Amino acid sequence: MKIDVGNGIDFIGDIHACYDEFIELLNKLNYQPNKYGLYIHPHGRKIVSLGDVMSRGPQSIKCMQFFLSHVNAGLAYMIDSNHGWKIARWLMGRNVQLRHGDEKVEEEFREYEKLNGVKETAKLKEDIKELLINSPSHYIFTVNGENQVVCAHAGIRDDFIGKENNRIKNFCRYGDVSRMDERGKPIRKDWYKFHEGNLLIIWGHDPKREPLIENNTINIDQGAVFGGKLTCFRYPENEFVFVKASKNYSGKVGEDNPIHR
Repeated sequence: MKIDVGNGIDFIGDIHACYDEFIELLNKLNYQPNKYGLYIHPHGRKIVSLGDVMSRGPQSIKCMQFFLSHVNAGLAYMIDSNHGWKIARWLMGRNVQLRHGDEKVEEEFREYEKLNGVKETAKLKEDIKELLINSPSHYIFTVNGENQVVCAHAGIRDDFIGKENNRIKNFCRYGDVSRMDERGKPIRKDWYKFHEGNLLIIWGHDPKREPLIENNTINIDQGAVFGGKLTCFRYPENEFVFVKASKNYSGKVGEDNPIHR
């Protein structure tokens, strides 16, 4: 799907249920809530999430509700992602194992149902499911009709840009995974080393202590849920804006924490 850059785009890295940090970042970017609770930028900028707005952290439902309301209002966009796809399948009733922080989403929904009842919870689950399953693998952003920027959760190959099928969706969700190590963790190929051309690719998924800028690609997942930073990349200004996480919400320390290796 192609979107005109318009008055500017604010790309947000993996939020992972760090709702307070996300709202702090929006305030820093000068978004302001209107009387309906929708965050509006005075210059008409739009928010783009690189996915994984939920899981691992403390407030998944609030994050998903935010994007549900803002996507529906035309104020934000959100792309598909690995955790988003897992939660979508769970909400569809598929037999999936909720691990790696996804189980926290189920716990939140149990508490939500206690407070709000079965009917309201079922409605919210259905709405969020529709949002997640309809999120595209990537977006292309244009200026004066010319392609300038692509965003994909875990990256994208040049020959996949502008196309959509299951193979492309999986690549954009998980990256170029070659195999699993002895601990069951994915070993990824550095797809960005093979990127050619002038299109800027913005991605997340693989947390780095600082933005990784290489070969006209930028990784903006700085591991907020692991105690790092939540990152915004502002386009066309090509500026970074960060908010430091209040704490390490993940429980991962030492070698298990990707930003402290």
